Amino acid sequence: MNALTQNLLVSRFRSYYLESSLEPPPGLDSREWGFLFFDDSGMRRHKSFFSRGELVDYVRAMVPRHVYHSAAYYQRPGAPTMKEKIWKGADLIFDLDADHLRNAPRSYGGMLAMVKKETEKLLTFLLSDFGFSQSRIAMVFSGGRGYHIHVRDQRILAFGSDERREIVDYLAGRGLAMDRFINMAPMDGEWGKDRAFRLRAPAAGAPGWGDRINRSIIAFVNDLRQLSEAEAIALLSKRKGIGPKRASSFYKSLQEKNVLEEIARGNLDLFRGSAAIWKLLLVEFLDEEGVNVGFNLDSERGETDEPVTADVRRLIRCPGSLHGGSGLRVTPLTLGDLEDFDPLDDAVVFGDEPLPVQILKPFCTEMKGQSYNLSEGPAELPACVAIFLMARGVAEARSRA
Repeated sequence: MNALTQNLLVSRFRSYYLESSLEPPPGLDSREWGFLFFDDSGMRRHKSFFSRGELVDYVRAMVPRHVYHSAAYYQRPGAPTMKEKIWKGADLIFDLDADHLRNAPRSYGGMLAMVKKETEKLLTFLLSDFGFSQSRIAMVFSGGRGYHIHVRDQRILAFGSDERREIVDYLAGRGLAMDRFINMAPMDGEWGKDRAFRLRAPAAGAPGWGDRINRSIIAFVNDLRQLSEAEAIALLSKRKGIGPKRASSFYKSLQEKNVLEEIARGNLDLFRGSAAIWKLLLVEFLDEEGVNVGFNLDSERGETDEPVTADVRRLIRCPGSLHGGSGLRVTPLTLGDLEDFDPLDDAVVFGDEPLPVQILKPFCTEMKGQSYNLSEGPAELPACVAIFLMARGVAEARSRA
């Protein structure tokens, strides 16, 4: 970043902070604060503030590029070492980012749309499986490529890293006992030796993962029934361990009368002999229904990295601040806002006045309903787009001729 670009961004960020205000979390005076600046001088952390006004004054005077607060509460948040701070508990936080998603689109807008779906899945888990009240959940667009979820509930305040990691595992469907979902269950009554067991799955409405598995089975069966036998066999045979003969038998079982009603009741006995196929498919269902929270995608099904959720001393972005890598607002949302929220419109704070820039490399993006396919070289762009590009490092400010 050259000096002209840095000065322009500092000026625009300062103007924003003079006209707008931060929305700090509860317990502001018990939290550690950290800042990154435009001069790349490194993180300044171990800061504490007694009031919102003191925090705002600091930000307006110093104009940081990034503003962070701790998820944790401390007795002495400004102490220079973590030991001296005396940890008192921490919010349960989740960072959903496009970096964590397999096969994420390359376009910025596509990434944001995909991570929004993942966020919706996470909220369903938190509300239905864990029973958190909506009033205990805060949601924030990160200003970058995803969303932050903060759960503030006394029941989880003292959880350590191990307990938080267990929550991440549950959300991902990792470590679940597969045999609890697809199994041969004993039947009631005197049926004789050959009819003593039947193939079972969770019924519709089963608690937790059970209902998700049932929905996935029904959706899969519905999709497969729309295909011809040849198409279905080809699709099933792509999976290791399913040959054409087994695939054909499986497909014919789908045509049985009342098959969907039986599946909704948890009965897979119409697919007798297909337990191995269902167990292969179960792995896919868990992958589709689970939430990717902080996974390292270089590992099989994501070796957990949990850089946020399991870290009880983590810093996370302050709502109302600007993301220094995009110029977008770190935007607090209600749960009802998420469906209609468009980050590339609703989180844009800078205007449309033209700014001259030098594009450093070809780049495509969307903003405020417009698409930009930019080539290397001089350009004049709306301020909101120009600042976004400069913050991302793909453009520099340019003096007018």
